[in-house]
Amino acid sequence: MSLPADFSYSEEHEWINAPADKAAGETVKVGITSVAADRLGEVVFAELPQVGDAVTAGDPCGEVESTKSVSDIYSPVTGTVTAVNDAVHDDYSVVNSDPFGAGWLFEVAVDEVGPLMTASEYAAANGVS
Repeated sequence: MSLPADFSYSEEHEWINAPADKAAGETVKVGITSVAADRLGEVVFAELPQVGDAVTAGDPCGEVESTKSVSDIYSPVTGTVTAVNDAVHDDYSVVNSDPFGAGWLFEVAVDEVGPLMTASEYAAANGVS
C-alpha cells in the first residue's frame, strides 16, 4: 500500500494533497486514505459537505457508508468547501479503487491546517509498509 509522500495525513485517516506547512492559503483536495478504504470495505454511499460550507479541522463534515459500517469524515483543515467530487456520487467504488486520485472527496480553501502527519509518520502509526 503506497502513500503519496507529498500528501499530509490526519489521525482519522483523511488526507490533503499538500504538505501541511504549505497548505494554509491554498485550495487542497481532501479524501480518505487507502488504510481507511481497506478497513471500511466496499463504499456504497458518501454524504459530503456542500460547496460553500465552512469546515473545521478535526470536526466531522460528512460520512462514508460501506458494506461494513458508517464512518464520519473529519476535515483535516479549516476553511470553505470550494468543490465536491461528483464522480464519487456517480460511482462510490472509486473511493476504494483510487483513494488518492479519482476518489478524492472535496476541495477546501484552507484558512488553517489541523494536526497532520507526513506519509512516513502516518505509515508508522498505522503499520503501513
